[in-house]
Amino acid sequence: MKKAVFLDRDGTVNEEVGYLRDLSMLTLIPGVGQAVRKLNDAGFLVVLVTNQSGVARGYFPESLVAEAHGRLEELLGKDGARLDAVYYCPHHPTAGTTMHTRVCDCRKPGTGLIDQAARDLAIDVSQSYMVGDKWSDVELGHRAGATSILVRSGFAADDPGNARPEHVADPDFTAHDLAEAADWIIAHSEEGRP
Repeated sequence: MKKAVFLDRDGTVNEEVGYLRDLSMLTLIPGVGQAVRKLNDAGFLVVLVTNQSGVARGYFPESLVAEAHGRLEELLGKDGARLDAVYYCPHHPTAGTTMHTRVCDCRKPGTGLIDQAARDLAIDVSQSYMVGDKWSDVELGHRAGATSILVRSGFAADDPGNARPEHVADPDFTAHDLAEAADWIIAHSEEGRP
């Protein structure tokens, strides 16, 4: 079984811009390429898991999500970094009027994206990490059985769209950004702790 670092996309890997409706809006957060490369070199699978409800809402076509992920991989490649897989949820339970407007198990904090990645890539989730800028990412990590890390590079702590639900436990670690999180993950893993 392999160990992985699951990464949220917007606000964790690339700058938070709201709904990414155009590829010109896609910019890596400084230090992300080097951080992902460190995780690659340390033997972790790096797997992107992201909610993309703009598809259900009709804000952009699903093809734009694929194009954005292709562009993201190009940008990471400039730093010698790679994503081992990308999983996304195009659904929303109530917004929009498309076939993607439905309840699903893949919308974070549901565990469907991590569950699928674990099956596809033989990942031991208990030895893995979930890194994101929202409380739904922290909750996802806890629900899936991974170590949860909150980064402060995306949504601000006081953003009403990122209010902490009462039932969500503290993250295992809080980092300024993915660079700090990657260093912590590698040190934590070397100590033999999940």
